[in-house]
Amino acid sequence: MTATLRRLVGLVVVGIVMTCGVATSTLVSGAIVSGTASATTTPGRGAGSVTEAYLTGATPGARVTLRDGTGSQVGSGTVDRLGSLIVRDLTPGPGFHFDVNGVAGNSFSVLDRSGSSAPASLYRDQHLHPGLNYIRMRDGITLAATVHLPLGKTAADGPFPTVIEYSGYQTAAPGNFYLGAAAQVAKHPDPLAPAISTVLGGVLAPAAGFASVSVQMRGSGCSGGAFDIFDWPTILDGYDAIETVAAQPWVAGHRVGMVGISFSAISQWAVAGMHPPHLAAIAPLSTTDDLYSTGYPGGILNTGFANTWLTERQADARPAPGGGQPYAKALVAQGDKQCAVNQQLRLQTPDLLGMIEDNPTRNIGVYEHRSPQYWASKVNVPVFLAGALQDEQVGSQWTNLIGALKGNPNVWVKMINGAHFDSLAPQILGPWNEFLNLFVAHRIPPKSPALEAHGPALYLATTSGLGQPVNSSRFADAPSYQAALNGFRRDGRVQVFFGNGTGSAGVGGMSAPWWRSYDAWPPSNSTQTRLSFGTGGALSSQAGAAAQVSFRPDPAARPAGTLNVTGPSQLPWKGTPPYDWAPVPGHAGVSFVTAPQARDAVVIGQGAVALKLHSSAPVTDLQATISEVRPDGKETFVASGLLRARVGHQAPGQFTDVAIPLDPIGYAFRAGSRIRVTITAPGGDRTSWRFATPATGGQVVDTLALGTGGSALVLPVVDGQRAGTPLPSCVGVRGQPCRTYVRTFNGG
Repeated sequence: MTATLRRLVGLVVVGIVMTCGVATSTLVSGAIVSGTASATTTPGRGAGSVTEAYLTGATPGARVTLRDGTGSQVGSGTVDRLGSLIVRDLTPGPGFHFDVNGVAGNSFSVLDRSGSSAPASLYRDQHLHPGLNYIRMRDGITLAATVHLPLGKTAADGPFPTVIEYSGYQTAAPGNFYLGAAAQVAKHPDPLAPAISTVLGGVLAPAAGFASVSVQMRGSGCSGGAFDIFDWPTILDGYDAIETVAAQPWVAGHRVGMVGISFSAISQWAVAGMHPPHLAAIAPLSTTDDLYSTGYPGGILNTGFANTWLTERQADARPAPGGGQPYAKALVAQGDKQCAVNQQLRLQTPDLLGMIEDNPTRNIGVYEHRSPQYWASKVNVPVFLAGALQDEQVGSQWTNLIGALKGNPNVWVKMINGAHFDSLAPQILGPWNEFLNLFVAHRIPPKSPALEAHGPALYLATTSGLGQPVNSSRFADAPSYQAALNGFRRDGRVQVFFGNGTGSAGVGGMSAPWWRSYDAWPPSNSTQTRLSFGTGGALSSQAGAAAQVSFRPDPAARPAGTLNVTGPSQLPWKGTPPYDWAPVPGHAGVSFVTAPQARDAVVIGQGAVALKLHSSAPVTDLQATISEVRPDGKETFVASGLLRARVGHQAPGQFTDVAIPLDPIGYAFRAGSRIRVTITAPGGDRTSWRFATPATGGQVVDTLALGTGGSALVLPVVDGQRAGTPLPSCVGVRGQPCRTYVRTFNGG
């Protein structure tokens, strides 16, 4: 056993001692509907959901008609083998019923999208206890939810400040997180262990002294209903879960916060935008701004991470015990009747991949209410938002949420270079704990030795790298709550951490050596700096004589970013693998590079590449990559952007203005270094994204206008700011691969 493994197992054992034990499931009555057809028609029971109607317990294979209160047909279908059917996109109202093989069923109402439409009794009459519970929603569906008390506490020690984590991953699995981690190390996975992605609610919040409720999204795990990828029923489920949890006697102040990373961060926006009365604050980490920006970056289908993620969610939604998540399979096998009956609508899960692929443009009806950016402008509770600027999973366009939050005075944003998990870097996890204490617990943030103890194992388990120690509270000795709050506010609305991977944790470790605070995104003291493309690959603030350069974009020219097992750092990376970031061969792309910079240029915000473009094809897919060419001959990746450029059939010599939006940048180009922009076909820059870019075989010819009136790079440069440290080694910088600088054919 290696020293690293011994440390991880040691912390696991400590965690086991500190917990109150393994939560057990609650068995309630009910049985899953049989798939066997009967000689006579069983009409089953219909019920109304939010803009939907669902039928359960009907004869499999029966033909069904749905009628509204006027008797008009508003939907139809066939009962699946589990006896179920869902009809979606309905106008709310009373008097609906299903006709099953001509047999009329019970009457019910289809519910509207109002958060307040549920009766107060729904919340006050439900009683939750430590361990696995089933929370009833306004439409009768029950969601699995596991209650975790603060480490070392019993219910008698309450009430506790409380948070909710809401996700479709293996969230409500009632097993012990520490035992599950030990089993994973021993290569004997525990099917009842929560997913590592639920570490915020399942481990870190309880370690920080919060009760935490892990709520399983409908259509996944042991929750009822059909998975619907952030559709209206799921949004209102979040509202109902918050109000039910807040009503519990063990919840301090009867107000709760929301926490989570990735899936359980995205879920927070719509729920908060519905204004549950007892929601205190939200803390989304590594979110996206829009499903479209991840699924179709620049208008190009993402066949990599986005495709894989949707495929996994579709598999998770299969009915247990034959499919679905491990804990649902295990609990059904153990006799959990409620988990079993909650599988009966699973075959009604829509085709998630088809939904995305069938909407290559941003269909408002599909994307709008599923978009965090749409909801962010409606969020009025305090927000702690953090993310990475090279996020290889959801992308880094999450910074668009900052502008949508401009009407909310209580917003704190932390951004850092790195990959998806880097939003939990030590310098972010400490303020996260302070935020929850200030805005959910309404207390001076105390020091949390248990939270600080989890840091080393957390970073080893998730990134195989080290992290500097977590300072759980800078304000534990503050003389008053107001003094602590004032200290927290001094961080500024937007805080950018630089050089993550080159700090005190060692090469590639989770730590940033310096940071800066700003009043906005981009900062109010930044200037849009325009650098023109010139002949010989020049990039300069002075536009030269008009000229042109042509290249042949070829998506097959550069390999997708893959793990470089012989990389110089030799670290067993997980979250941000050093990968073969290949140079551009032949005429597959062009680059433009500045002269060595006379002074530091700190770029904060979102830039763009403005092209004057002629193409031999009516549509050409392009990628722009920004990098730093260092004095030592190395080149560091900074950011990229994508665009499906539609130029139509151009006449000879005709140029079209197109703009490639760049991913957000928080980077300091040092004095002596050069800024480089490279234009190619998509690909070769990212470890997890792939693109449905048509093969060109190098036959497409793209031409850029240069010099006066030509193409340019635009970057937001903060006036007069300097880097906080000298230029570090490029080895180990998280999320930013490094390679030897190689000129492209045009000299850039």
